[in-house]
Amino acid sequence: MRKTKSSSARSASWEIAVKRALGKLRAPDNLEASIREQGFTPLSLTSYHAEQAGALPPHHGDPFDRMLVAQAQAEGLILVTRDARIPLYGVRTMTV
Repeated sequence: MRKTKSSSARSASWEIAVKRALGKLRAPDNLEASIREQGFTPLSLTSYHAEQAGALPPHHGDPFDRMLVAQAQAEGLILVTRDARIPLYGVRTMTV
């Protein structure tokens, strides 16, 4: 059986922190520790990711989601999402 590496984008942590601060989401105070405890490897945000996100076509207006798409494309990852617009970017997805 092939072992799969699971990553958690720091941009997702950023979005979670913003939504938590706005009262739109409940999440642990120490999100980084929770992510690692679940066996995920944090994926850092790079300038390349930012440039790629800025160059994406306007299928999606949410900057957090555009960053996740750019990171998944750049790193060859599968993006887990329920957003029906994400596959428009041609990124590999797993629907939840």
